[in-house]
Amino acid sequence: MTDMKPEVTIYTDGACSGNPGPGGWGAILMYGKHEKELSGFSEETTNQRMELLAAIEALASLKKPCKVKLHSDSAYLVNAFTQGWIENWERNGWLNARKQPVSNADLWRRLIDLSQVHDIKWIKVKGHSDNKLNNRCDALARGAIETKG
Repeated sequence: MTDMKPEVTIYTDGACSGNPGPGGWGAILMYGKHEKELSGFSEETTNQRMELLAAIEALASLKKPCKVKLHSDSAYLVNAFTQGWIENWERNGWLNARKQPVSNADLWRRLIDLSQVHDIKWIKVKGHSDNKLNNRCDALARGAIETKG
């Protein structure tokens, strides 16, 4: 019998009011007819950290290993997985191409751990355009900043 993992579609986005400043993240998870929205707030953060945290929190909320299509408007997030950046960072002792410590290494490590649990396809979407689900994630992230949670 083959291992049939549930197929989940996730959209994520992060936002920051000032960079650094107060930040929020939003995620929408869809499985069959079910849809779940998640969001959160950080007092002092950056936009990049919120983009990563949105993906972390969405993936961490899955109760068992899944086949995931994760959509994000963050080239930083998607490219790290699709263009080999993470493998290079690991190979170079978590130093970037300029031989400086990789920013947000703590969050990248959490994402790597989660990507070993789930079968993830990383999909870049155009931000702030006509993608209804991406726009909803942006609204969730901004709403988290406004309501501080």
